[in-house]
Amino acid sequence: MELFRRFFSYYRPHMNLFVLDMVVAILSSLLSVLFPLLTNYLLDGPVADGNIRLMLIVFAVMLAVYIFQAFSTYIRVRWGHILGVRIENEMRQDLFNHLQDLSFSYFDRTKTGTIMSRITNDLFQIAEIAHHGPEDFIISILTIVLAYFFMFSVSLPLALISLIPLPVMLFYGIVFGHRMKEKNRLVRKTIADVNVDAENSIQGIREVKSFAQEDFQERKFSQSNTRLKNSREQMYRQMANYQSGIGFMRELYYLITVAGGAALIAFGMADLTTLVTFTLYVSVVVSPIDRLINFTEQLQQGIASFERFTEVMDIEPEIKDAPDAEDLKVREGRIDFQDVTFSYDEGEGQVLGHLDLSIKGGENVALVGESGAGKTTIVSLLSRFYEVNGGRILIDGVDITRVTQASLHKSIGFVQQNVFLFDASIRENLRYGKSDASDEELWQALKAASLYDFVASLPEGLDTQVGERGTRLSGGQRQRLSIARVFLKNPPIIVFDEATSSLDTESEALIQEAFHRVAEGRTAIVIAHRLSTIVDSDRIFVLDKGSIVEEGTHEELMARGGLYSKLYSYKKDII
Repeated sequence: MELFRRFFSYYRPHMNLFVLDMVVAILSSLLSVLFPLLTNYLLDGPVADGNIRLMLIVFAVMLAVYIFQAFSTYIRVRWGHILGVRIENEMRQDLFNHLQDLSFSYFDRTKTGTIMSRITNDLFQIAEIAHHGPEDFIISILTIVLAYFFMFSVSLPLALISLIPLPVMLFYGIVFGHRMKEKNRLVRKTIADVNVDAENSIQGIREVKSFAQEDFQERKFSQSNTRLKNSREQMYRQMANYQSGIGFMRELYYLITVAGGAALIAFGMADLTTLVTFTLYVSVVVSPIDRLINFTEQLQQGIASFERFTEVMDIEPEIKDAPDAEDLKVREGRIDFQDVTFSYDEGEGQVLGHLDLSIKGGENVALVGESGAGKTTIVSLLSRFYEVNGGRILIDGVDITRVTQASLHKSIGFVQQNVFLFDASIRENLRYGKSDASDEELWQALKAASLYDFVASLPEGLDTQVGERGTRLSGGQRQRLSIARVFLKNPPIIVFDEATSSLDTESEALIQEAFHRVAEGRTAIVIAHRLSTIVDSDRIFVLDKGSIVEEGTHEELMARGGLYSKLYSYKKDII
């Protein structure tokens, strides 16, 4: 009951369209059963009496019925679908907004394809049932009930005879229609598998060619492509069974009605007019039966889709703003981790254990350590992408759990190793840092990021498209564009997360130069695999298994001959 209450709540803003659609559907059902009745009256009355004037009046009424039916069809097709589209639009917006509020942990454990399926396929199914469901149910039930009401009033014996095939038709249609839809769903799944294989191969074409694995990819794609072919053949076999069977049932419906009518005429229990009337009513009843069969399948799909929609909507963000949260106002940019513990999943080992860390405002510090030591976790917790299990994190003495997440995120700028650029122009990607930035500000940011000359040399300049995930730019250019974006954001705290680990020496030098310009006067945290890039840091924190084991300048740490010295010597040898 609660599920249906939540579903119908989306009708409320569009109740005028819903009422219009239902009223037209009801009137259409009422009028659809009038034509056979008018035919019966025409044959028994005006035609039998030779009353031309009355015949013309009946013809005019029939024409008016057809005109209104055409008008009602226009209303239902246009405004009924618009009703479904608007409900789908609101659900999609609600779902997207809710996804924006969910914590990183949800996206860590949920595949992107699953989320996209919720946004597209599930909501399309919901829109279909939102429009067609009530309409098809009302039209079908009302038409069948009214048709048989008049059929029983015309001839009780023939009406009983014509009822014989109806239960069989409904049973056959629901059972075999469901089987056909199951095969259709299997086809959609295999199409998705083919798309994934093709997408992976196309996106990884450089790796495929560099490892000479074209034959392997072709074989892999051939397997999924063959599964698609087989599933489609099975679907068409089931479709042939369904359509031939339901078609035979329709013809049998006509045959039983005509045969029953002929037998009744032979025994003097009916006349030819009654048989013609019932033949017309059979054509009226067949279409609603198809609607009912489709409705049962649509209802199942719609309920399942809405359940999946509500499953996501019912997920509460693991990280929420406190009721009395205020905007963060960074003055100095001092950062303190006090006895912080953290693990990504309960029951697993701690990533950070009772960590204490203090960074002065305006200080340039580096975090170093082996992979898995907890470096990226520290900056993720600082931005409150995840919630600490114990302890607290302060910025300028204010606990980050007491400030709004939006203000916290605005105060921290990230330059990551794997830069994500939107499939848009350089201008649009830059304006992600400041949505209302002028072109002059954009060019200044590019200068600060050592990217001005490159962009200025492009024929389309700021309007140059960067491609999907920035594939039209080199790794160094993507990094510098990310730095320019952070420069526009102008945050008091900057995080530079292993942003040069996969770049050549020249690109690394340009990025280091750009970073120093952007970091000037701000609190900066650098995570680097190349330890040679952080030798000038004010302080270096060395992490091992989630704890800080060393702290100091490069010279101090090298003089101690501890873990940092070993890491530096090792990294220096391999870089």
